Amino acid sequence: MDETDEIDALMSIGAFSRRVRLAPSALRFYDDCDVLRPAYVDDATGYRYYAADQEPRAVLVRRLREAGMPLTDASVVLDGTREEARAVLEGHARRARETAASARSAIEEILRDLPGGARLASVRLGGAELASAVRQVAPAVASAPVREEFPVLGCVLIELDGQETRLVATDRYRLAVRALRSSSTEAVGGVVGDPYRVLIDAAELKEAASWALRMPDIRIEADQQGVRLHSDMAVRDLPTVDGTFPDYRLILDNLPAARHRIITDRTALREAIADAGHDGPLTLHTGEQQLTLATRGSVTAMPPALCTGPPVRIAFDPHVLLPALDAGVGPDVLLEISSPSQPVIVRSADQGSFTTLVMPVRDASADGAG
Repeated sequence: MDETDEIDALMSIGAFSRRVRLAPSALRFYDDCDVLRPAYVDDATGYRYYAADQEPRAVLVRRLREAGMPLTDASVVLDGTREEARAVLEGHARRARETAASARSAIEEILRDLPGGARLASVRLGGAELASAVRQVAPAVASAPVREEFPVLGCVLIELDGQETRLVATDRYRLAVRALRSSSTEAVGGVVGDPYRVLIDAAELKEAASWALRMPDIRIEADQQGVRLHSDMAVRDLPTVDGTFPDYRLILDNLPAARHRIITDRTALREAIADAGHDGPLTLHTGEQQLTLATRGSVTAMPPALCTGPPVRIAFDPHVLLPALDAGVGPDVLLEISSPSQPVIVRSADQGSFTTLVMPVRDASADGAG
């Protein structure tokens, strides 16, 4: 194929623009920035022509710009190494989430301050189901000394979101999230579909949960004046607490992928930890489908465990790990570990709607062994 045939096979800027869904003005801009150069420019007319094999790069440019990525970062994704591209993309995604969370919080505050801006949200749940969720989540709130400095950490976040209700609590070392499916949801005013978030003091919520346990169905009703629990015969008020709860979604979204998974008998692990005592950290070590527990120089062999991934050694504060195990449901517990220094996901194999994150501690025995 001679040069004339090659030029004839090219697309005009208009045709290429329609194919990759980038405006001709954008293509000229990316040419000037050396991001997407045309395959051929006619010296006489200045017309730009593009080849079919440039389409993937043009589409990637469009997708990056739709994601709001600056050209400096986009260039790294286009022409850098895979590791450089991944780092830039993950950094941009993190900043985008943070910006979106800040914008959502600001908009919700403005909506609340608007005249007539009060919103009403209502959701119906089983009374026993709500009580169970409170039992699992409430132990993750902070201790009294921490609550004095950070009052919101003594609260449970209740989030009404479409057909799902979430209860969330954290003390900064443990995060507990329980999701409940709602039988019916109604929103009056505000923006339908946005989460409705309220903070309830954990002690108040536990008392209300004991009351709700005796009720077949409970309707949670929330607005600016507070939260109310309705049964067929009574209403219970739950005052809300002002403050900004930590953005638990950022924590969950930024968790690295699990490299190690351990499934073992929840009761046996709990009893072994309790028998070992609470003086200092305890260390879990996996290998050959066996889990061992070490504390204060002694080693306890656990029942056989299903262990995937390479062997791992990780240390915990028993005061933090034990409540996470107690909150579980069913005979088994699943630990998902990305590294000995990252939060560990503790799940009940029988209940995917409840998730606990537990922060490990430094393994002093491993440091000494090195």
